[in-house]
Amino acid sequence: MTFDAIVLAGGRARRLGGASKPEVEVGGVALLDHALAAVAGASHVVVVGPPQLARPGIVTVLEDPPDGGPVAGLAAGLDRLPDDGPELVVVLACDVPFAGRVLPALLAAVQDADGARMVGAEGSAQHLVAVYRRAALRSALDALPDVRGAAMHRLVGGLRLVDVPDEHGATADADTWADVERLDASLSDRIEP
Repeated sequence: MTFDAIVLAGGRARRLGGASKPEVEVGGVALLDHALAAVAGASHVVVVGPPQLARPGIVTVLEDPPDGGPVAGLAAGLDRLPDDGPELVVVLACDVPFAGRVLPALLAAVQDADGARMVGAEGSAQHLVAVYRRAALRSALDALPDVRGAAMHRLVGGLRLVDVPDEHGATADADTWADVERLDASLSDRIEP
């Protein structure tokens, strides 16, 4: 199944003391590189984040003005994808190092819906670990009066989305240093014999 991908790698990482979250390592690999590995099969990839995150062969953009939030980042990323790209667009926050494990399930779940998103064990929808139909995403963005500061749940509120349960904690994110340590330990446990 073909898809394009947008990796959101902006934000201020306040709970990480202002560290560059995309460059924080889990299992010896930067969070951004985990996300890029997850979408390695994409036809086109856009990273939305500051220029210092640029990787060879990957388009990197920043929403204007910066720090506009995930919806503004998503709009900037979608604008940089080719208009004639695949119908499906994977959207990943860079701080979910195990997202690659659930991507096949998300792609399979879309079927006739506008998209598919992961739902965490506590029932929270993960709009940034999701797959959307390009046209539905574009229409939802165009319907907002302003993408800056807009909430993701408002953006996708009118879309028909399939919820895919996260039964294995694959959507655990690295919001705090305690999260980073827990994810690092989890990844290390899976690697060792």
